[in-house]
Amino acid sequence: MNLPSADNAERRLHPWSWLFVLLRQIQQMLLPLVAVLIFGGRRGDEAWWFQLIPLVVIAALVASSVLQYLTYRYRIGADTLVIRSGVFERTRREIPFARIHNVAAHQNLLHRLFGVAELRLESAAGDKPEAEMRVLRLDQALELERLIRQRGHAPVATDAPVPEADLLLALPPMELVRLGLVSNKALVVVAAAVGALYQMFPREMAADFIEQQGRQALGYASQLHFSSTAMAISAVAGLLTLLLLMWLLSIGMAFMQYHGFRLTEADRRLTVERGLLTRVRSSVARRRIQAWTLREGALHRLFGRRQLRVDIASGGGNEDKDGRALKELAPLATPATCDGLLQHLLPQLQWPPLQWQAVSTRGWWRLCLPALLASGALAAVLTHETGPWGLLPLLWLPWSAFKARRQVTRMGYSIDAQRVTVRGGWWNRWWRVAELDKLQALQLDRSPLDRRFGTATLTLDTAGAFGAPPLQLRFLEEQRAQELMAQLGQEMARRRLRW
Repeated sequence: MNLPSADNAERRLHPWSWLFVLLRQIQQMLLPLVAVLIFGGRRGDEAWWFQLIPLVVIAALVASSVLQYLTYRYRIGADTLVIRSGVFERTRREIPFARIHNVAAHQNLLHRLFGVAELRLESAAGDKPEAEMRVLRLDQALELERLIRQRGHAPVATDAPVPEADLLLALPPMELVRLGLVSNKALVVVAAAVGALYQMFPREMAADFIEQQGRQALGYASQLHFSSTAMAISAVAGLLTLLLLMWLLSIGMAFMQYHGFRLTEADRRLTVERGLLTRVRSSVARRRIQAWTLREGALHRLFGRRQLRVDIASGGGNEDKDGRALKELAPLATPATCDGLLQHLLPQLQWPPLQWQAVSTRGWWRLCLPALLASGALAAVLTHETGPWGLLPLLWLPWSAFKARRQVTRMGYSIDAQRVTVRGGWWNRWWRVAELDKLQALQLDRSPLDRRFGTATLTLDTAGAFGAPPLQLRFLEEQRAQELMAQLGQEMARRRLRW
């Protein structure tokens, strides 16, 4: 397909774009509309007009969606995207292609049925995307993405074939199975659902329901006349069955989110495509990446895998509320693959660093203070209610102290001529890398305990390093922290900021 070059003709969105805007608005207004219908039905026949409110609201939403379609125009210039919108208040917005850091295309089942896609353009500032185009034909969305990637300049020969992108990583089905087992997202979803149901219903009702179901279960078990051994085996079997169901659900969620995962590179721009029912395509220029994070939990080590994530300079604080931002370059891969990706994308990086600088181990027990306070408070409450059995939460403290000691001994950092690298964690390990050219600010903090032990924390700030854990050097000797702050400050002063 020959892609047209930039021109001055204004274009409209897809003719059915108003329908997708309407569906989004109805989704946001669904709960109020349902509440009006329910309470309106309780008012009796004398309030028949009350039931017309949802119809009036829907009619207003339809009119608003159609007006948005009729008044929305965009024009692709040589190096700028111009958007005109607004019904009563007309707005003209000019977005230089060079200022767009992230491009995300979104396709759910309805989009794929109509052959369209949503396109979201993000810059490095602002709480909202620079533009959300709902919706474009799929070929138009891909064309606009190409023009942004090339900063609006069409190829010299329009008939020349577009170069193929280099495939950096793909996830086969077995990797998705491992990803589901490692992530165990079903536990988070079930916990959130239980919490939501608990908030929706009165506590007395929830407590009565749990007590009633428990009595029925105990009564049913007593009628079967199981022995203590059989009861224990049944309980273990029930827990294993529940664990198996949670794993299966997690694997299913991994397939839904990451099916067809492909990480490609073209023109120094990274693109990720993923999703089974809803397809998401996100791309970002390599220069926009602000920090790199390698993660390795206990289950990752069991399967011999790691994860590679990035923080990008984009609007909205990189919150990724709807999961479209490019954050995961490798959701799951072998350590050699993750290290190879990091080395490929940061060619001058020495990875892993030849030598790690250790931090102070004085006051290592500070890391287990939260567990000490929480366990102590819980034990005090339970002891008051149940007696000596309430001291059981204190059994967590030895493990917490052991883990804190291991964490401090593994902390370290490495600073070379181009980058700063920080590592931490023990049970769940992580490594953070940031280029010195991306640093924007330095912050030195000393808590009361830091002053007691002669240590400090140095925090490094970039345009988009909002990820966790924070990019900071903890438990530094005070003098060393001052020296590093002066050294990095001089580097920042003489370097040009690249973001």
